Amino acid sequence: MSAGNAPSYVFGRHRPASHVLIHVSDPHFLAGGALLGGHYDVEENFSRTLEAIRAVHPHPAAIVITGDLADLGEPDAYRRLRAAVEPVAEELGAPVVWVAGNHDERPALRAELWDLAPTEEPVTGVWDLDGLRLVALDTSVPGWHHGDLDDGQLAWLAGILSEPAPHGTLLAMHHPPLPSHLPLFDILELRHQDELAEVIRGTDVRGILAGHLHYSSNGTFAGVPVSVASATCYTMNVARPSAEVNGMDAAQAFQLVHVYPDTITHTVVPVVDAPTGDFFSEEWLERMAKLTPEARLEAFSRKPGR
Repeated sequence: MSAGNAPSYVFGRHRPASHVLIHVSDPHFLAGGALLGGHYDVEENFSRTLEAIRAVHPHPAAIVITGDLADLGEPDAYRRLRAAVEPVAEELGAPVVWVAGNHDERPALRAELWDLAPTEEPVTGVWDLDGLRLVALDTSVPGWHHGDLDDGQLAWLAGILSEPAPHGTLLAMHHPPLPSHLPLFDILELRHQDELAEVIRGTDVRGILAGHLHYSSNGTFAGVPVSVASATCYTMNVARPSAEVNGMDAAQAFQLVHVYPDTITHTVVPVVDAPTGDFFSEEWLERMAKLTPEARLEAFSRKPGR
């Protein structure tokens, strides 16, 4: 049975998710396929990430890449990233949402990824994913690495949120509206967070997807859950004192976002080649599906000898 035809199993209180999104962040591509910092093979790391994305879900609602798409904003870097992502997105039948980050340059990003005029206008957009609304914001500041949202974007967002969507709204942005325990990221934090909070508080915004930190993190902002995806290029070794945290070529990951009527989950998917057990399988699930709920508990929940 192919992944695309796999049945949905309901063994618990929730029906299958109405929407599944892929949340990726910080690929940091360079022109000519150059190594980032002369060390990190970002294209190879991203290729492995795409292979994992192809495996985890046959038809995600969208692939959302939350910024720092290119490290230096070079046109060729965007072309190389687009050439890597679009065939996989087409295979999965998923739109790609490109979000601008502080390392990006708006003119080249707009021209090479969106086929738009190469201007300094913010890179924003709205997607209707079968009733789930996804809004991309542009927190980049031309010439700077910190984040910000001007009055124009905030007013635009307020207008969009004035009408709720059937399944609610997700926001995608690069700079997360969260504190970091690493002082270096607080220097580069998102400005005007109070104004953003006023816009989204009390609306149908159900979650915020972000990047920037190069490590996975979660929190709340204006009562809304925020999920930060780790990077695909390199990650921060947070198993060190905060003042000594630096990048490492390990622990690359992306996230699976499952949207349910009453909650949204964010699952960190490590991109790693490691020995994996083979106890659970499609065949195992089919055997469980043929049992009654009580028989499933006897087969899998009951402790032996009790």
